[in-house]
Amino acid sequence: MRADEFRERTMAFALRVLEVVDVLPNSAKGRNMAGQLCRSGTSVAANYRAACRAKSRADFIHKLGIVEEETDESIFWLELIVRAKILPEARLAPLIAEANEILALIVSSINTAKRNRT
Repeated sequence: MRADEFRERTMAFALRVLEVVDVLPNSAKGRNMAGQLCRSGTSVAANYRAACRAKSRADFIHKLGIVEEETDESIFWLELIVRAKILPEARLAPLIAEANEILALIVSSINTAKRNRT
């Protein structure tokens, strides 16, 4: 997948996260989860964009590491929303699957970049 295609994919993920955030309840736990998910989910796209502008291979690897962490955190919050029975699993399963695919691609990219380091 080309960098511009993956940039668009992470942007679409961030937009889908924002849709979920909008339907979370206005309760203490709903607001907390909304804030956490909003930050981590949108950070995936923002930090991938930053990685595309890395100044060196080491900087690229470091920035992709941040994308990996933020994607994993997003998965955590989505799974917690399901386990807390705030939204049904059927509603979030496609987004969780997309997050897992993004995570796998990022990990693969990090490993490739590390192997090609000279």
